[in-house]
This record gives sequence, C-alpha cells and structure tokens, in this order.
Amino acid sequence: MRTASPLLAPIFRSDGQARLLASLLLGDDELSVTDLARRADLAYPTVHREVARLLEAGILTERLVGRTRLIRANQDSPLTRPLREILVISAGPAALLSGELGRIAGIRSAFLYGSFAARLLGIEGPTPNDIDVMVIGTPDINEVYEACAHVESAVHRPVNPTILTADELAERSGFLGSVRSGPVVPVIGELPWH
Repeated sequence: MRTASPLLAPIFRSDGQARLLASLLLGDDELSVTDLARRADLAYPTVHREVARLLEAGILTERLVGRTRLIRANQDSPLTRPLREILVISAGPAALLSGELGRIAGIRSAFLYGSFAARLLGIEGPTPNDIDVMVIGTPDINEVYEACAHVESAVHRPVNPTILTADELAERSGFLGSVRSGPVVPVIGELPWH
C-alpha cells in the first residue's frame, strides 16, 4: 500500500520513506531491518525494499553480524548531510524535542499541537510558520525555554512552549478545548487525556 507524500517535505516519495530516513539519519543508530521497521512503523517488506534502494544509492551502509543486517547512515555519502538537514526541518522537531525535553526533570508529558502537528499527521493546510509544544508537569521553566531554543536553531522555525501543571490542564478553557480536539503528536509520555 502506497502512502501519500509527506506534507512537510513532499520531495520524499512517501511518508514511510521520510520516517525510515528520519529513523536512520536523525540519530547515529545502527538498526536491524526488523528494528527499523518497528521504529518507522512500516511493514518489514516495505523497509527491506527501501533499504535496498538506499544502499544502492550509497545513502545507507550495512554490516553483517551473524545473519543480522545492521543498517546505518553512510556518513561518507555527499547526500547524507543535505538529507539530514531536510529531515531535521520537516520531521525532526518531535525527535529533537524528545531528546532535549527528556533531560529535564519534572516533565510528565509533552506533545506537539497546532498546524505543525496537523501536517505531521497528514492533515492538509498551509506550511506552518512555527511549532507549538505543550509541556505538562513542573519543570524548570528556563530549562524548557533553553531546550526549545536549541531545537529552534536546528529546525529554523520558532518553537513555542506552553507549560502547564496537570491541574491547569484539567481546567476548562476555549484554548485547551481546541488543543484537546485538535491534532497532537506525542513527544514524551502519554497524552494526558487519553
């Protein structure tokens, strides 16, 4: 089954291809094809075919450990760096925020909402100008803003955190109702209302 081109980076053949590349190029992991399929949320045969194409193009490398093929980004390919830059801007904010916010004590959960989350989920609309992230818990506010500034410099879009305690999130307001009923992408932990 073929998926549509990703709305945030339509240069990729499919959303699945973008997720697969992001899984390998936005980290320094070496993954088996099975682990890569799980991380990219794709069927094993799809990943197997895509990996073969990317190996042939020189974008990925592989090594055998017993019967297991371990796949990673080819750091020597002239395509790796530009692809990584595109992926960071288009698909990377959730992964980058997860890493940055994951180091901060007091965060129970965090998620993307608004137009960027909508495009990540395949909902059509204009290209987002910024990235909205909701942080739930009692973290050090300055650490959250510093983490968002790091991600902002990497993705070349403003990252706007909203920090709420669990009690504040439970309150009724038009804004929170809109967030609850709109598209969201988990970054850390579970969504607080599911």
